[in-house]
Formats: sequence, structure tokens, C-alpha cells
Amino acid sequence: MKNNRLSNFFNFLVYLNTKKESLYQDYKKSIELQELMQRCKVKTVFQPILSLEEGSTIGFEILNRPQSTELFPTTESFYEYVGKSNDVFAVEQFLRNLSLERFSEQIINFKHHKEPLIFLNIQPQVLADPAYRTGITLELLAKYNLSPNQIVLELTEKEAVFNYKQFEIMIEHYRKQGFRIAVDDAGTGYNSLQTLVRIKPEFIKLDKSLIREINYHPEKQHLVELLMDFAIQSNTKVIAEGIEDASELKFLINLGVHMGQGFALGKPEPELVNGRIPISNTILQTQLV
Repeated sequence: MKNNRLSNFFNFLVYLNTKKESLYQDYKKSIELQELMQRCKVKTVFQPILSLEEGSTIGFEILNRPQSTELFPTTESFYEYVGKSNDVFAVEQFLRNLSLERFSEQIINFKHHKEPLIFLNIQPQVLADPAYRTGITLELLAKYNLSPNQIVLELTEKEAVFNYKQFEIMIEHYRKQGFRIAVDDAGTGYNSLQTLVRIKPEFIKLDKSLIREINYHPEKQHLVELLMDFAIQSNTKVIAEGIEDASELKFLINLGVHMGQGFALGKPEPELVNGRIPISNTILQTQLV
């Protein structure tokens, strides 16, 4: 028995030695993450989402971009680490508070629609984890005088959902409070079809990889048409992300996509700025004939 314990202890030391570099890197990233939050080194921008039928701004996606650092040189590297770390709950809460605080500051000077939809990004595993404490978002909304009816929780599909039962319970809990749900990166992430069918989101956001030059790629067109058919049958609105030029915009409007987001409609800005369709629907339809 004693020999087994010594052997296990020795094997553990060997394991630590082989992992020491990666463990040290994780430690450094954790420290850098805490510093980013403590010093609030995060830029918040708002990108408009437009009705492609009416040309009006229906809401804004709030995007938080951490300051570039040695260990987190890009926004993507930051969120990739957060999604797999033990700090995901703390970071989610910090960013949600920051998003709503900065939105509430901007809405005071916004001269147009005073209750636009607010699209908040959230990691699905946060909602699916039984340890997650409900009520945090409601507390923040009350603090900033905002309504749950304005909030769309945007779930990224970049991370897999393993506990769907708990996930569905949490989704319904939020819906009963007035929140709406969007599935981000539709058609590209993990378990995308299962996610769409099981949680029945109010919005489906088509990933920009599907939208890029869609007018030249029949396979992309076919996939978007299938998602549009599903959306119509399930009373879901489709939002095309990453629209960058007029030709993509023309095609999507002709296809009947409900809403759009991208540089062609409005860039992410530190203030709330309405987006605009560069040319009218009538002209678009005429040019497509």
C-alpha cells in the first residue's frame, strides 16, 4: 500500500513537471484577465441591427473588446480563453454589468427610438451550469432602469452545450421574465440544428461566413434558404451578420431575410448611432430583376 502511494506521488510529480509550462501560462493568463477587469481595460461599442424591410434600426449588439495584451493579442484569443476557464462566471457578470452601464449612459442622448433591443452576448455553458445564480441580470436591469423586454440574450454556438436539459430550463426561466433569445453563428457551430430545434429562439443570427459573397455561392444560398424555411415555420426572425457590400445586401433582401447587421449598414461605434440601408428597397428590388 505504501509503495503504491509513493508510486502515485512520483507519477503526480512527473505529470506536474510535464505540464508546468502550460500551468504557468494559464496562471499568467488568469492574472492578466483579473488586471483587465480591475482596471476596466475594455472598450465597448454598439453595432446597429436593421429591419431590411423597413430600413429602420431595431436594436444594437453590444460588443466588448479588451485591450490587446501579450497573452491576449486579439479579442478572439481573450474570449476563447474565458470560455474554457474557471473565470467564465466572473467575466460574464463583469461584462454584462459593463455593457448595460455604458448602454444606459448612451441612451440618454439617443434622439431616436428610446427602447431599442439590446443584444447581449452570453456563453451557453453559463446558463447550462446548475451553479449559475439566476436573477443577476434582472438586478442589473433595475439598476440601469432597463426592461427585460428590451434584452435579447445572444448565445454563441462556438462552445458545445452538454447539459441540454438544464439549458432548456434556464432558457424558459429567462423567457418567463420577458427576455428573448438569439442563436449566434447559426450554421457553423456545435450542435447547431439541435440548439435551434430545442430552444426555439426568437432570433437566428446567420454567421458572416455564410453571408460573405452569398450571391456567388449556390451552396450558401441553399443553406440560408433552409434556415429561412425553418424560421418561417417556427415564427423566428433571421438576422444576417457581416453584410459588407451592396450586392450581398441586395441578395439577402430579395431572399426575404428579416434583419441585417454589418459594415454596409453601420459600423460598431462607442456611441449609439442609427444604421442605414445605403439604397432603398425599391431600388434594390428593381436592380435584382
